[in-house]
Parts: sequence; C-alpha cells; structure tokens
Amino acid sequence: MNKTPMKRKIRFRDLHGIVLLDKPLGLSSNAALQAVRKGIFQAEKGGHTGALDPLATGLLPLCFGEATKIAGMLLGSRKAYLAECRLGATTSTADLEGEVVLERPVPRLSDADIEASLAKLRGRITQVPPIYSAIKIDGEPLYVKARRGEAVDVPSREVEVYRLEVVSRTDDTLTLYVECGSGTYVRSLAVDLGEDLGCGAHLTALRRLWVEPFREPAMVTLEQLQAALEQGDEALLPLLLPVSAGLADLPAIHLTAELSLAVSQGQQIPLDASMTGRLSLFADDGRLLALGEAVDGKLCIVRGFNLAPDARDKRPL
Repeated sequence: MNKTPMKRKIRFRDLHGIVLLDKPLGLSSNAALQAVRKGIFQAEKGGHTGALDPLATGLLPLCFGEATKIAGMLLGSRKAYLAECRLGATTSTADLEGEVVLERPVPRLSDADIEASLAKLRGRITQVPPIYSAIKIDGEPLYVKARRGEAVDVPSREVEVYRLEVVSRTDDTLTLYVECGSGTYVRSLAVDLGEDLGCGAHLTALRRLWVEPFREPAMVTLEQLQAALEQGDEALLPLLLPVSAGLADLPAIHLTAELSLAVSQGQQIPLDASMTGRLSLFADDGRLLALGEAVDGKLCIVRGFNLAPDARDKRPL
C-alpha cells in the first residue's frame, strides 16, 4: 500500500524587517508574500503593504515580524506608477483581463486635448473604484460579487492625484506617470480619462515605481531572493531591510536610558512644544524602540517595537 508522502513542516523563525520585492507579472500580492515568507525567509509573521493586481509589476514592500506594525502606515503612503493605457476600447475589468464591452474610434487628439482631460483628474478628485476590485461591501470583495454577475452600486470616494503626466504616446496608446495617494485606482483613472476623451480606455500595463519612504527602492526579484537563499543567511539576510527603514522619512529622537525605560513601559514623556507629528524613537543603545506622536508638548506612543538589543534596527548615535 502506497502512502502519501508527508509534507515537510516549515520551521518558522523570528525575523523582523522589510523586503522591497519587485513583484512579477501574473502573481497576486498574497501569493508573492507567501512565496517570500514561507519559501525563502521562513518568517513567522508577515504582511504586504497594499496589493498590486496580478497584471501589475513593481514595488511591493513586504513586512515581517515587528515590521508588520507599520504595514498600515506604509499602505497609506504616497505611491508612483508607470501606466500604459489603450484608447478606443473599454473592458469589463478596466484592464487586459476583462472582455471588451465597447469599442469606439479614437479621435485625432492634440497634446492640448489630452492635457485638458488629464487636468480634470489631478488634485482631490472623486473616483469610482472598479467593480473588479478587493474593496469589500457587506463583508465580501467586489470582485466576488462581480464574478457571480451581481449588479453592485460601487460607492465613489475621494482620492488624491498629485501628478498625472504623459510620458509617451502613439495614436491609440498613452503611457502615463502617476503619483497618487492611498486608495487611488489607476485603472479607474484610465477609464475616466478615456471617457473624457470620448473614446474609452483601459489599462494594459502597470508598474509601481516607489512607495514612500522608499523613493529610490533597491528592489529584489524572487529569482534574486532564491539565489541568495541557496547561498545561505549570509547572502539572504542583508536583503531584509531593518524595520526603521520604513520610518526613514520621520524625525528621529535618541533617548537617554531613563527615557528609554519610560517609553518601553508605554509612558508619555515631555517633549519640546515646537515638535509636532509622528517621530521614530531610538533607545540609548540605538535600537528602534517606538513610533511616537507629539501632541501638545508630550510624546504619545503609537506603536512599540519588541526588538532584541542586537537588532539590525540601529542608527548611529
């Protein structure tokens, strides 16, 4: 009697940090996360910082261990994309995955025509997310309802588009640089642009270039991570950025031993009244200790980090 071979149990380990993954085409964000978390780092805990569609590529920050505490903050950060849009056709999903539902001729468009339409999509705008999206209504993702053929009234929402510019163009294709805030759907920008131009449009390619604070990210591919894994931790672990890398755009405060103890116990500590907003707090030995917020001359703890004294999250004192 043949016995089904048992799967080898993964021995997860306590790792903390951030991987700047260059997500490949065709892979969901969760599949990419699990491939890196389980298959490469064997990290006990992990999460990503904002999904990319399977047809999108580019920067997907993956957070492990204590870095998952700032994943939500990174999710809400400013982002930039390179987006390719095809004019003249509207699809059911607003991208290449869907069926073409309407085709219209593309008019002769001048640069001024295109700029006039782009101008309407900059700034604080109201946007209707695609029906095929992960937004939940009544606890269920919209794409699940859409695949069942349900008619869903997708609520509009306000989003911020900081930059929207033409990088290159042909008669029926526009390549755009998009810089936007959290919750912005580039697919919806393509649809709205196409409608304003009178010919319809859909997204044919999307690449995420950066996510704050990783403005010039040294991304790594799955192939590079796999090659490093085969060489061992000496090659692999340097690809795991410290948790503090996710707070690099915040002012840093280095605390005395006494104040470090107070912060580690969740206590408020006095602060210069001129300081406002969020801050990264480092212990007297250089460890990242907490994410704080200055409120009325006091420092409130937003998130504490449980990192070992020999953690890689040290900054020069």
